[in-house]
Amino acid sequence: MSQQEQILPLSMFVDLERSGPIPLYFQIATRLEKAILDGTLPAGARLENEISFGERLGLSRPTVRRAIQDLVDKGLLVRRRGIGTQVVHGQVTRGVELTSLHEDLLRAGKKASTQLLSLKVLKADKRDSENLGVAVGEEVLWIRRVRYADGVPVAVMENWLPADFIDITAEELGELGLYQIMRTRGINPRVAKQKIGARKATAEEADLLAIEKGSALLTMDRTAYDSSGRAIEYGHHCYRPDLYSFEVTLVEK
Repeated sequence: MSQQEQILPLSMFVDLERSGPIPLYFQIATRLEKAILDGTLPAGARLENEISFGERLGLSRPTVRRAIQDLVDKGLLVRRRGIGTQVVHGQVTRGVELTSLHEDLLRAGKKASTQLLSLKVLKADKRDSENLGVAVGEEVLWIRRVRYADGVPVAVMENWLPADFIDITAEELGELGLYQIMRTRGINPRVAKQKIGARKATAEEADLLAIEKGSALLTMDRTAYDSSGRAIEYGHHCYRPDLYSFEVTLVEK
């Protein structure tokens, strides 16, 4: 066994909730991320192999693999052929908190405004259940808005939130970003999974964004979680690419 291979103590994982609502892979990934950020797993350290790690914890290999892949996707770990999985060398820079488009616009010196299209309480369908970790038929809040920057439409945004947030008002959405509203309720988004893509605008989207039908749009699908790993928001947003862009930091593998 290499001297760099790190065998993490079982005490780090003794409080795993094996039958709770938070996925096991997410709980494992959270603990590994903390160990990396606080130096318990130093830069260059090699993790125990997935099979051995899973056997010690009594977990399946797919669960361990998904937890590790989450941290690979975040740039905290890297898989190297013939070596294994290592902690990335050097400091990893990432935001302490997530931001909403409203906050991004204000920081860019733009005047942010909102046109609220829908604010409804719905019954969760299968997709809502999968994205938010709620039961099918449970109440969820659906929000659909157009976000403006200096009076020009930038994005059409749809969000689904669990029942905790069904008291959000149109007035709040007109004045604050969604994450700001959450923080006023003592709930802080801490981590998110998001997928960035592109597609053509529908006729309705083109009308809302003042662009030609069939124009290209940037899209983002995001699920945000609080510090306990609970999903607190799922969103599907589409943006005008001439007015908005995504910046991503890449890590060599």
